[in-house]
Amino acid sequence: MRDRLEASLAQSRIALPWWVAVCTNAFTGLLAATAIAQRAGVLPPLVLVLVALLVVATSLVWLATGRILPVWTKCVTVAGAVTILLTEPRLPDFAPIVLVVLAAEVASIARPAVAFLFLGLDLAVLVLAAAGPGLTGAAVYLAAVLLGHSGGFMLRWYVRALAAERAGRDAEREHTILTERQRIAREVHDVVAHSLSITLLHLTGARRALQQDRDVDEAIEGLTEAERVGRAAMSDIRRTVRLLSHAPAERHTLPGAGDIAGLVAHTRGAGLDIHFEQEGDAADVTDLAGLTLYRITQESLANIAKHAPRSTARIRLHVGRNEVRLSVRNTLPDRPAEFSTDGSGLTGMAARAEQIGARLRAGPDGGDWLVDLAVPPTATGAVS
Repeated sequence: MRDRLEASLAQSRIALPWWVAVCTNAFTGLLAATAIAQRAGVLPPLVLVLVALLVVATSLVWLATGRILPVWTKCVTVAGAVTILLTEPRLPDFAPIVLVVLAAEVASIARPAVAFLFLGLDLAVLVLAAAGPGLTGAAVYLAAVLLGHSGGFMLRWYVRALAAERAGRDAEREHTILTERQRIAREVHDVVAHSLSITLLHLTGARRALQQDRDVDEAIEGLTEAERVGRAAMSDIRRTVRLLSHAPAERHTLPGAGDIAGLVAHTRGAGLDIHFEQEGDAADVTDLAGLTLYRITQESLANIAKHAPRSTARIRLHVGRNEVRLSVRNTLPDRPAEFSTDGSGLTGMAARAEQIGARLRAGPDGGDWLVDLAVPPTATGAVS
């Protein structure tokens, strides 16, 4: 029954929770039954039966068809039932209180124009009952109907505000999930691109050692180093992919600025001509900024290994009080067409730099290709 009611409310575009609809109809029925009991022996039994049917008519239709009738239908039937009951007022009288619940219900689900229209109808019923049959305490009942109408509007706006808040949270959660996926994708891309580039350099060296020099020892050394890089890459990929699962992952320290020297040394061992210079203490760089510096250096070296493996690269890391500066410069190949900016490498660099508020410039600079990253003090933890 709950699922059926929720489906009916959604189909009728009523944003109220299912239990509000149940409570409203239950209160209406209980109050109407009390008012009918007050008039037993005063009004004919057939009239009382008619009143009861008018009060529960819309609920019976829903039970039979699963369809919620338009709100004006219930307003007309319930107001008509109360009008019949008020031809014989009682003291105290529960019939006018049915109009209080009706006014609140209509104000909470109907358009404002419809709600005010039927508010006028409810007030007219009470005024006529006071002027004709002589309803006692009509002013109190009028005030109660106005209060119910106001409460309905308050509930309406509260439900709307709650729905807007939930929608905002859902959008924020989706944005967070998307951001996390992009971050993991960048991590996987950086690890795979760098490791494959270095592995291919070692494999190429081993192949040339066998084909040209017949040097088995050099070939074995290259293959061993390629195997080591591949295994390290697989370990990094597994650790990163574990972030997507719900299972607890092993704790590993992410690379930082202090690991750039080791990264350069391993890449240099693959045959690239790299000169590295560092100024300042890399320990002063925060973890997030250090990871960004490391990944951008890694991506730059992967691009060099892929597009310009015979070029000379110069890497300079300066850790100052006001900013951290990383520059990776390499000579362009003789055929510029060999160097392409297609792919996700540069996009990933830009995304990482934007994440920490750093300035990134990547592109040709004279006869070289330059990647220049300036990290502000707010991201590095430095104090100016």
